[in-house]
Amino acid sequence: MPKARVWRQGKRTLRLCADDLLTRERLIAYHDSYAAAMAKYGLQRGVRGSEVRHTTTAQYYRDLKRKTGELEANVRQLQNEQQQAERQLDEVRKDIKSEKLKAAKTEAKAALVAKVGSLLGSGKLKELEADNRTLQDEVAARDESIELLQQQMERQQEEYQRQLMELQARHRREMADKEAAHQREVSFLKSIIQKAKKWFPLFQELVYMEKFCLKVGFTERQTATLISGKPLFYEGELYSEEHKRKFTTEEAGFQVVKDPKDKSKLALAINGQVIGEWFKEQFGRLFSSVKRTVEPLRRGKGMGL
Repeated sequence: MPKARVWRQGKRTLRLCADDLLTRERLIAYHDSYAAAMAKYGLQRGVRGSEVRHTTTAQYYRDLKRKTGELEANVRQLQNEQQQAERQLDEVRKDIKSEKLKAAKTEAKAALVAKVGSLLGSGKLKELEADNRTLQDEVAARDESIELLQQQMERQQEEYQRQLMELQARHRREMADKEAAHQREVSFLKSIIQKAKKWFPLFQELVYMEKFCLKVGFTERQTATLISGKPLFYEGELYSEEHKRKFTTEEAGFQVVKDPKDKSKLALAINGQVIGEWFKEQFGRLFSSVKRTVEPLRRGKGMGL
């Protein structure tokens, strides 16, 4: 592994240059060597120089929510159509019942007329019988058309059910495929992070230091300057998590250095002093100032009593 350039800054401070360790050529070489090592497991290297960007997790869930809404709308439409078909079937059944009642009444009337005609010898009996046969034929035709309609509705319901099941199955497959792809991407990124930690021992410390600088009160641009190892001159308020308050500093020099107590860790220094010690000094001065102000007031109150 190539050695990084080391500069001496002042008499006591050493600084690593990340520009030598994380150049574009070396990152491409790392990517090539990793792809070659993982090729036997089926992992393919991304296209060199590609400008394609991975879908973010937020965009992935927005697309998933949109497709889920579309599927739910299709399901609701199928359910509405099924309900309409059931209502039509109920109306047809009512019509059938009404027609059968009419047919029964007609048959009863025809039987009564036939009986009366046989007794009185009426000449209208044949006409009534012909009308009765015509009505029965109409009822039979109506029954046949209703039966065909019922069969058609049953086939339509079966088709709707089949389409619904296909939509649900496709949705489950798409969800499973996207989740699997997402997990593969997460696993790949985790492996890259683990390798970065192994190759660059201070990588994780730099991540922690970035969060710390942002919490102290530096902007993202100022934090990037500090993380790169460069000095930063700053004037303003700094927040101490330990003391739960802000302290004001005039223009001072800040830089990320190795922790004097543990060389495997990083620390933020202000004018060469670790910022944690600087916060303690500022808090001690504030406490002493408040104490000097309160004690005369307490003595004056005692004398008044």
